[in-house]
Amino acid sequence: MAKRVTIKDIALALNTNSSTVSRALNDSPLISDQTKALVKKKALEMGYFPNSIARQLREGRSRIIGLVVPLINRAFFSNIIHGVESIARQKGYQLLICQSNDDAGEEVSALQTLRTQKVAGFIISQASNLVDEKIYKAIIADGTPIVMFDRVSTTLDVNKVVNANQEASSEAVRHLINQGYRRIVYFAGPQSLNIYQERFAGYRQALQEAGIPFDPALVFHDMLSRERGEEVMGTILATGLEFDAVASASDFAGLGALLTMRNAGISVPGEKGLIGFANESFTELVEMSSIEQFSIQMGEAAADLLFEDIEAKDSDEPLVHRQVVINPALVLRKSSVRLATGVQGTE
Repeated sequence: MAKRVTIKDIALALNTNSSTVSRALNDSPLISDQTKALVKKKALEMGYFPNSIARQLREGRSRIIGLVVPLINRAFFSNIIHGVESIARQKGYQLLICQSNDDAGEEVSALQTLRTQKVAGFIISQASNLVDEKIYKAIIADGTPIVMFDRVSTTLDVNKVVNANQEASSEAVRHLINQGYRRIVYFAGPQSLNIYQERFAGYRQALQEAGIPFDPALVFHDMLSRERGEEVMGTILATGLEFDAVASASDFAGLGALLTMRNAGISVPGEKGLIGFANESFTELVEMSSIEQFSIQMGEAAADLLFEDIEAKDSDEPLVHRQVVINPALVLRKSSVRLATGVQGTE
């Protein structure tokens, strides 16, 4: 293994001292522009790059943000990463990204790893089965700020960025009702998480407003995957459960249901309607109505809140945490629109 080039090596090559090299590399006003250019040229030739850990120890702080998401292979979370990274880069920070695979144990492990890296702050979306908040409290006790987004704790006093989930879900179900659908199956997410509680509440709110009785037989829980959507819709069709539309708290479960109905020769939206939630990239390809969550904007808002916390540590002002609410938008496509022209849609 090649030896790492140090400031001392550059100083020896230029017949000067380490202090001069260090000041030149850090653009000290005590060093002439000519010397700075010479040192930087030699550093580049020798393959020198700074030791960021050593610099952080000298400065007493890290310039790294820890970001923990349940699943990276979701357009929603990859857009969050993009939004966070764009703000972090402007501030001169880098990201360490961890995936919990939507598992509580893996999330705790990821957070512990990031703690050992002395990150400047955390941006977190909870795993669906995380119930013990000791790890968050330990991070806060360290003096490290946390911002939670989308899947957030309802008890922790931290900055949060959320969607108006109940309102968006209610709007989606009202749309189905306005299209003439009455027996609406609901694919709910795990009720341990705030977002799925709120989306379920929106479903029930829309039914109540329309005078449609709530039927628990039409509700199916833990519907987050395409496979689960296919499985449950297959069972619904096999058992003859009466329904005329599906509102899904997850685009992936909605996709499974949509494909299963189409494979069974069911006309969507003629016979049945369907709407999802999240506006994943595939929804446009399969013409599935959904809810746009503006995830890049959510990521930017989460990063802005985190840097407010980081910068407030150097201030005497009292720290007041906030919750930023992003308003989603209904995106209508073929799977749910059958009355727009007065004629029922067909496959």
